[in-house]
Amino acid sequence: MTLRGRLAVVALRLWGPGGGRRPISSSAGVSSVLGSGGSREKAQLSLQDVADLIRARACQRVVVMAGAGISTPSGIPDFRSLGSGWYSNLQEYSVPYPEAIFELSYFFHNPKPFLSWAKQLYPGKYRPNIIHYFLRLLHDKGQVLRLYTQNIDGLERASGIPASKLVEAHGSFATASCTTCHRAAPGEGFWADVMEDRVPHCSVCGGVTKPDIVFFGEQLPERFLLHVVDFPMADLLLTLGSSLQVEPFASLTEAVRSSVPRLLMNKDVVGPWARCPRSKDVVQVGDLVRSVEKLVALLGWTEELKALVQRETGKLGGLDG
Repeated sequence: MTLRGRLAVVALRLWGPGGGRRPISSSAGVSSVLGSGGSREKAQLSLQDVADLIRARACQRVVVMAGAGISTPSGIPDFRSLGSGWYSNLQEYSVPYPEAIFELSYFFHNPKPFLSWAKQLYPGKYRPNIIHYFLRLLHDKGQVLRLYTQNIDGLERASGIPASKLVEAHGSFATASCTTCHRAAPGEGFWADVMEDRVPHCSVCGGVTKPDIVFFGEQLPERFLLHVVDFPMADLLLTLGSSLQVEPFASLTEAVRSSVPRLLMNKDVVGPWARCPRSKDVVQVGDLVRSVEKLVALLGWTEELKALVQRETGKLGGLDG
């Protein structure tokens, strides 16, 4: 068995497929989008076509790839935007270069710059927005196979998407561990130290603890291996708010079958949609909130999504922007 095959078996054994094949009742419109029985396939798909596929439940194994752009409407900067991104505004932490604050070797040398920055992402400070709740609604309808996120803010979890459906490719602030003995650290004690500008230490070995986010120089979480199972099973790839510049996450866009529609919703055309588009690629460029609202309207889910947002933000004790 190949390495890829062994990884797939291991991933299935550990976590399960996250969704199985279900009977699909195809309408004539859906057949014209997907192609059938030797008829000529539609040359170019549109956002309307993608909405038709989702609404007809012809796509029940949707894989989502989410980047920092889905969290900027919640008030969290992305990393790479000139002027407004995190990397453009790290001078106050006195690091030799912006990326150093996320390098494991520099953290061991001086953890204080990162821990000072981390205070800005204290769990509960930010709230999910309409994009997160759209993905939650898609999950509630049973059509999400898995959501792969580059984000470390935990807003996908906060929106109510269960952990079993998430792959937090770059980790999360939800948990913390000792960098020496790797024991889990109590979240309350860790954040109490961080918020008081103290370097948190392990109560067992005395090592420095840090949030379980992936620094440069660290391996991705084991759950990331699920991609070898999920992407070949996907019947729709939905990519939102990512520059697709960080590997190996970015290359996952190429891992779905060539017959699978790929929808990019982003402020710019990036990745394979820019370099080598496929016949079933769809691009929706512009403000991400407006793009999601347009898709939701095409799906006929506008009122349902409004009700979900109102219900969930009420649970969180406030309204989202």
